[in-house]
Amino acid sequence: MDTAPLLDASFWITIGVILVLLVMSGFFSGSETALTAASRGKLRHMADKGNHGAETALRLKEDSERLIGGILLGNNMVNILATSLATALFTRAFGDSGVAIATLVMTLLVLIFAEVLPKTYSINEPETAAARTAPLVQPIIRILSPVVALVRIIVRAVLGLFGMKVDPDSMLSVREEILGALQIGHSEGSVEKEDRDRLLGALDLGERMVEEIMLHRSQIEMIDAGAKPDEIVSQVLASSHTRLPVFKDEPENVVGVDHAKDVLRALERFLRDAPDSREALHMFDIMDVAKAPYFVPETTTLDDQMRQFLRRHTHFALVVDEYGALEGLITLEDILEEIVGEITDEFDVDAEHPIRRTESGDYLVDGAMTIRDLNRAKDWNLPDDEANTVAGLVIHEAQTIPTTGQVFSFHGFQFEVVARENNRLTRLKIRPL
Repeated sequence: MDTAPLLDASFWITIGVILVLLVMSGFFSGSETALTAASRGKLRHMADKGNHGAETALRLKEDSERLIGGILLGNNMVNILATSLATALFTRAFGDSGVAIATLVMTLLVLIFAEVLPKTYSINEPETAAARTAPLVQPIIRILSPVVALVRIIVRAVLGLFGMKVDPDSMLSVREEILGALQIGHSEGSVEKEDRDRLLGALDLGERMVEEIMLHRSQIEMIDAGAKPDEIVSQVLASSHTRLPVFKDEPENVVGVDHAKDVLRALERFLRDAPDSREALHMFDIMDVAKAPYFVPETTTLDDQMRQFLRRHTHFALVVDEYGALEGLITLEDILEEIVGEITDEFDVDAEHPIRRTESGDYLVDGAMTIRDLNRAKDWNLPDDEANTVAGLVIHEAQTIPTTGQVFSFHGFQFEVVARENNRLTRLKIRPL
């Protein structure tokens, strides 16, 4: 075979074009990996420091479907063109066997230099790579946007035949990205459980309602407006709470909220000015210092309620249902505890820990403990969609109010009713199966 004609100018030009196309393919592959893997938070931090490439990358990531479509279109175009030129070149040199040789050679070249190499670099430094490639990718995306738009219409039409709807905004959720990163970091040991729980608690405020963490009305300590003044003062002094709701005639009829400091200040002023202190005490009216009660619906999210507390400069609210009936109360401290954990001070009443480990390895759990708190404490995944408390979960699954000693198994755990008061399950024994 005469090789002289094969090594003419067109041969070397074709080789050069194939190499350029391989470089372009590597650029597209690396850009795709960098722009999809780059953290928007880190890119925003880089953009705030004046990195224009990071700012461009953020704009491109706003429409991820358009971005990925444009890059894939460009990548496939250069790969197909490079493979076609290589096939023609090797067919000219080796005849019919050139097709197989071209396939083998181009597969190795594309795999190594246009896929693995650029993607490995990009995945190691995605934000840096995204900031460098974004200014070059942006004009290419604009040029290919008409074709990408057509491809998008065709894809959505085909998916629509199978009943699927594409929502570009749902492709990348910041919240889900953070949740996943925290769970992976905790499983790998780089994120402590306490740090994970605090961050997850803050992220969940917008998803949870006040009814999930409120103090139930059966546990609320109240002041009877009709009680004797000396009894009320004694109750205020003996209480571990600084704010107490005041009811008239019946507990459902809350007419005010008293702060212990307001009561004591008014009482001190009242007694100081009166000639007979004992007689003056009987004339003291608790409603003179009571503030108007603040009611909130039970479906208010914790995030919204915290904002309302801060805006109104108050820490205390009464929770009512859709009919206006009193359901419980919630404080700013309750919401903060969902983030930082239990907050106690020297005035809190010492109570038995809601979870105790038995010698047999079972867990004795307070029935009023919320499922979320139990999951956070033990890293379990009991569902809290149908019930807020552990007792409520057992009642929901049993479809009845169990008696003491009854045992149930569901969600991978065994539940035994240890104690019951009236219709409340006060103590449960839980064993992981």
